[in-house]
Amino acid sequence: MTAELVRGQNHPLPDTRLELRVSAGHPVVAGATLGDERGRVAGAEWIAHPGAPVRPGIEVPAGAAAEHRIAVDLAALPETVHRLSLLLALPPGPAGPARFGTAAAPFVTVADPAGAAVATYTITGLDRESAVVALELYRRQGAWKVRAVGQGYEGGLADLLADQGAPASADLAAAVLEAAAPADAPAPPPLVPETAPADSASSTTTISYAHPSRRPAARPAAPAPGPDAAGTGAVPPPPAGAPVPPQQSRPAPVAGDATGWTMDERLYNQVWGMFEDLARSVAAYRSARDFADHRLDRAVDQVLADPSTRVGGAGDAARAAARATHEELMGRAQEVLDRDLAQLAAESEVVEPALPVAYARWDNPAWHAYRAPEEPPMAVRLGDLHLPERGDLRIPFLVRLPLERGLWVDSGPGRTSAAGLLDETELRRLALDSAVAHTARLLAAHPAGSLTVHVLDPAGGGAAAFAPLVETGVLAAPPARGAAGVTAVLAQLTERVDLLQMAVRGDASEDLPPGFDPARQLLVVHDFPHGFDDRAVTRLRYLADEGPSVGVHLLMVADRADAAAYGPVLDPLWRSLLRLTPVPDDHLADPWVGHAWTYEPPTVPPGSAVLWQVLGQVAEARRRNHG
Repeated sequence: MTAELVRGQNHPLPDTRLELRVSAGHPVVAGATLGDERGRVAGAEWIAHPGAPVRPGIEVPAGAAAEHRIAVDLAALPETVHRLSLLLALPPGPAGPARFGTAAAPFVTVADPAGAAVATYTITGLDRESAVVALELYRRQGAWKVRAVGQGYEGGLADLLADQGAPASADLAAAVLEAAAPADAPAPPPLVPETAPADSASSTTTISYAHPSRRPAARPAAPAPGPDAAGTGAVPPPPAGAPVPPQQSRPAPVAGDATGWTMDERLYNQVWGMFEDLARSVAAYRSARDFADHRLDRAVDQVLADPSTRVGGAGDAARAAARATHEELMGRAQEVLDRDLAQLAAESEVVEPALPVAYARWDNPAWHAYRAPEEPPMAVRLGDLHLPERGDLRIPFLVRLPLERGLWVDSGPGRTSAAGLLDETELRRLALDSAVAHTARLLAAHPAGSLTVHVLDPAGGGAAAFAPLVETGVLAAPPARGAAGVTAVLAQLTERVDLLQMAVRGDASEDLPPGFDPARQLLVVHDFPHGFDDRAVTRLRYLADEGPSVGVHLLMVADRADAAAYGPVLDPLWRSLLRLTPVPDDHLADPWVGHAWTYEPPTVPPGSAVLWQVLGQVAEARRRNHG
């Protein structure tokens, strides 16, 4: 699958022939430098740019554009070249942004010879820079890798080239930019209506709300030139401020409209794409809003700083013009956000009913036809995610299988108003009910007999909540009670992890003891740390750290404050688990764009027997499988 890189991350390259695709939503100049082991550029002949687009092993476009495709043949590079850096620079002139901080974040794709995306990188975090090293392809121990760089330069292309050791960097940068925009080239089309105020033109060209890595929900009848069939190229956004076509003129979104070998994989990728679309659209809206506020503040400050316009009619007129520009920018940003959210809502309406049971909400009718699967799905749904700009637009929170880390349902007091309305007892009850629902979903996602569930309930306080698991017979044994029960279960699972790790290290997986249960194991822990001594806590930490790699998984239901007596000893335990909440909470941070996503847990409809029905089917499938 495509690797989505963040700044500083690297990824191996499967081939020496590659295509680098750049999508910026506005014209940029693309070039490349060829460097030695230290990344130093020996001379102008080691730079590919619009004035000299062809160098050994690389060919770049001959002008500035919003979309670029760059051919690379790493095998054809000179042996002295150990690093190829992809450069992006903003061309001079009034038609586009003067710095990357006021423009859409550039998006870069590294594709293999077949056109499939190997890695992608969204260059975020830029501000006053007008040139940036997007990524680099580098040679390491005879193999080539790609690294996301995202290093910007306020001094522009001249500073960038100087930093890489290029001689006469200022003259070379000027020549590159001049070659990218020849004097007889036609002027780029305006990005705002011709009747728009000149003062607002430069500000409205800087925000692109298009998702660069997937086709929008409302797709044209024929593919636009540029993006490939997999949708990894970018479709240029409509002009900022341009009228939005009526919704009925667009083709209806289609469930499964994403890449993948199976429908489940296509739906999974489509849901992930919807998550990215929502993140990008809201990030662009918030960026545009902040830019409009900053522009207004700056304009007012300029009026106040000039004694001749501080008071009187000229000052009033300047402030009124600044406020009008602010309102116009905010209106356009809201219009584009509303359009994007409407497209996503329409896509959600067709995708949600088409989801398989592992991805579906508990109220989806698909659960009433549930049968144990032959193969586990790619992921399971552990809730929904949404942002405050449109709380009713829910994106399924899908977590890949097998679980790479344990789960923690936090029964402690939450920070949201929903949690504040509940007392401690009710929060703990909801947390345990949520954990049981997660357990049922994990059982339903696995083929019959391929997931064994153990429950620790030392004080017996979860008897009512665990009733669906106990009475349907899906547990390996009744919930363990007291300190002795906790010790026995933890010892059994710890021994299992040790045994499997030794088998893996010794390549002796076929030599496990007779009767060894090959199923994955899920340990549900309630009322922690009641019934746990220091040895049991150590074993629990060991299972959390080492268990997932050999198929032993943890689901904790706990209030961190209850274990405060252990101090920082348990900090690694909490950090190793994926925290979930029994009520909506905005605790899921997104470092990609800085959002705090609101997580909403999956809830079984009141009065519904779907949980019991599904667990009954799981138990029946096990009996048939063992019979």
